[in-house]
Amino acid sequence: MEYSGPSELYVDGAWTDAVSGETLQTFDPATETEYATVALAGEEDVRRAVDAASRAAERGSEWTELDPAERGAALRRMADAIEERKDEITLVESHDNGKTPFEAGMEVQMVIDTFRYFAGWTDKLTGEHNPVPGDRLNYTTREPLGVTGHIVPWNYPFQLAGRSLAPALACGNTAVVKPSSQTPLSALYYGLAAEEAGLPDGVVNVIPGSGSEAGAALAEHDDVAHVAFTGSTEIGKRVMADAAQNVTGVTLELGGKGPHLVFPEADLGAAAKGIHYGIFMNAGQMCWAGSRLLVHEDVADDLVERVVEGAESTPLGSGIDDDGRMGPVVSEDQREQILDYIQTGVDEGATVACGGGVPEDKESGYFVEPTVLTDVTNDMTVAREEIFGPVLSVIEFSDEEEAIELANDSPYGLLSGIWTEQLSRAHRVADALDYGMVSVNEYPVTFPQTPFGGTKESGNGREQGLEAVREYTQTKNVNVKLD
Repeated sequence: MEYSGPSELYVDGAWTDAVSGETLQTFDPATETEYATVALAGEEDVRRAVDAASRAAERGSEWTELDPAERGAALRRMADAIEERKDEITLVESHDNGKTPFEAGMEVQMVIDTFRYFAGWTDKLTGEHNPVPGDRLNYTTREPLGVTGHIVPWNYPFQLAGRSLAPALACGNTAVVKPSSQTPLSALYYGLAAEEAGLPDGVVNVIPGSGSEAGAALAEHDDVAHVAFTGSTEIGKRVMADAAQNVTGVTLELGGKGPHLVFPEADLGAAAKGIHYGIFMNAGQMCWAGSRLLVHEDVADDLVERVVEGAESTPLGSGIDDDGRMGPVVSEDQREQILDYIQTGVDEGATVACGGGVPEDKESGYFVEPTVLTDVTNDMTVAREEIFGPVLSVIEFSDEEEAIELANDSPYGLLSGIWTEQLSRAHRVADALDYGMVSVNEYPVTFPQTPFGGTKESGNGREQGLEAVREYTQTKNVNVKLD
């Protein structure tokens, strides 16, 4: 497939080259060949985009004066525009990121559902009456923040942009979206969707660029009222520091080292499928990947055998020109980093139960075999650090208390999974886990209406659901003395 989609920056309702004239080339991770050339935004382009978003966010502008119900209708039109191009965006995402079309299609559908969900929030941003002493009327309103910056990672470029863009727009904000320079293409379709939905100029701006230049300039811009960032904990700390210069609020969704806690009474067949999906989907390049398998010693051999069998039978490929069910990782550097982690695990005492290298039958593409490491202890590097690849570390436990202790003994706290047929155990363990999200007997799962976010070094704030509405609005208190 030859790329024929948008390739310029989308700023103030127009498609434009970068001020510098610079461009960047993208490569298909499944073939290692050049796929597209797009404009590369720099600091001046960030300033142009923020200026446009600031004008669109001013009181009295077309966007701020729009009836809330009409704003909801605009978001529904954006969802319709995305849906009309779903097949096109799916293939673009697959070629740009490397994931299979099945996975990319789920990503696009999640965005459609998210825009339609938040379209329903636009006329429900209500305040409250506060009972106060004396002859007074005291109430609150919820107001938009203004310009919001969205710094998007390369692993889910379309979905993670839409996850924060939809609630920001629903609440009456404007937006500057900076997709990763590694996977810039799909986010540009938000510019097309905004055009086709008839949004006023400047409400949505999309500027692919590097994190070190464009991302930093966006985070530290004094006209940006809120920054949403998804990515590594290391870079998230930098974004937080940049935003702090202007006391700008941030929503950070960062790294993870998700544990599965599999108890002896669990349905091992269902658990094996969930574990497989949770670590090999998108080639393990997920912040919420279930990369630690904590399994009771009585069922460990049986479960590992099932998981290994599934890993070894997973066809690798793009899913476009073959029947691949797991695609390549995003780049050669990413592949080498994953392979280094596997070798470190072996050096520290882990055993490669399956995978562990590059598939011999792939002449091109950044593929890594689905890998399962056994004999892992929770102090090993592969159990502590986020690998961001198709690598599962297996750790055995002897009782519930030890399982909880192992799960919580991590710098991260995003998503955890519990596998049990005992309802009381499920609730008891869920309550004890120091994670922002807990999933019982399926993994991973989220919905537009459910909050997404973590504890500890997995970030702060929440995307999706009512929590996202709170992230993208501010409360104003009004007190009126009546006599």
